[in-house]
Amino acid sequence: MPTCFFATDLHGRTDRYDKLLASIVKDHPAAVFLGGDSLPRSSFSSIQSGEADFVHDYLVPTFKRTRDAMGLDYPDIFLILGNDDPRREEGAFVSAAADGLWHYIHGQKLVLGEFPIYGLAYVPPTPFLLKDWERYDVSRYVPPGCISPEEGRRSMPAEESEIKWATIQKDLASLVGEDPLDRAVFLFHTPPCDTPLDRAALDGKTYEHVPLDVHVGSIAVKRFIEERQPLLTLHGHIHEAARLTGEWKIRIGRTVCINGAHDGPELALVRFDLERPEAATRSLL
Repeated sequence: MPTCFFATDLHGRTDRYDKLLASIVKDHPAAVFLGGDSLPRSSFSSIQSGEADFVHDYLVPTFKRTRDAMGLDYPDIFLILGNDDPRREEGAFVSAAADGLWHYIHGQKLVLGEFPIYGLAYVPPTPFLLKDWERYDVSRYVPPGCISPEEGRRSMPAEESEIKWATIQKDLASLVGEDPLDRAVFLFHTPPCDTPLDRAALDGKTYEHVPLDVHVGSIAVKRFIEERQPLLTLHGHIHEAARLTGEWKIRIGRTVCINGAHDGPELALVRFDLERPEAATRSLL
C-alpha cells in the first residue's frame, strides 16, 4: 500500500493545515489520519459569542479546493475530534463527511482495503473545563488535580447516566466486539497510559500536597492494546511527550503505537505504510 499520513493536535493553526495539504498534493498519500484537537483553542468561546466558524470558513473550503485540485488522487481522510474541540461542532464534520470530504469515524468502523479502521475520541478526566470528549477511564476514579466528567461544562447536553457511568473501557468493548484485529488501525485521541507516549510535563507538581502523576493517558487503551494487539494505534493529546521522552513510536507486543502530537510551532507529519507501520517516519515541517 502507498504511504499514509498522520497528523494530530493542529489546534486550528492554518499554517499547519496549509503545510499538511501541500504535502498531500505533492506526495499523493493513500490515506490521511487526523487525530483530533482540530479546531482553535478558542472554539468554545467563539461558539458562545457567535464569532467566525473555523469549520465552515476555513476547513471545509480549503479541503474542497484540495479535492478539486487532486481529483481521483484525493486520499481517504479519516478523522476524529479531541478534548479541546466542542462537540457542538461535530455536526459540521458529519455534514462534510456526507459530502465525501472526509470520513468521520468517532465510534465507527470503516475499511481501507484490507485494513479495518476504528475511531474513538474520548480521553480520561483532565484538569480542563470542557468535558464533551471526556469519559471515566476504567472506573469513576478522578486523578488529583483533574475535574470529573460530571463537572466542568459542555457545548452539547448529554444523558446524565452516560456522563456518570460510561467509560472508555466499555466504549472500546462495544466498538470492537469480537472482531479480529491483526490488521486493524485505531485512531485515538488519548495515548496509552504509562508509556513514553503519555508523558506530561508535571514533574514536581502537586495538588493539595499530592504529587501529580506524569503519565496521563488511558489505562483502558493500554489494556486494550495489550490484550487485543491491533496492527497500529495512532494517538495525540499529550504534545510534549516526544520532547520529554525522545520517543514518538513504540511497540506494545506486536502493536505499533504512534503519538503524532508536537509542542513546537511546526507541523509534525508522520508517514507510514500499513504493511510496515514499524518503519514510520516523522518530519517537522
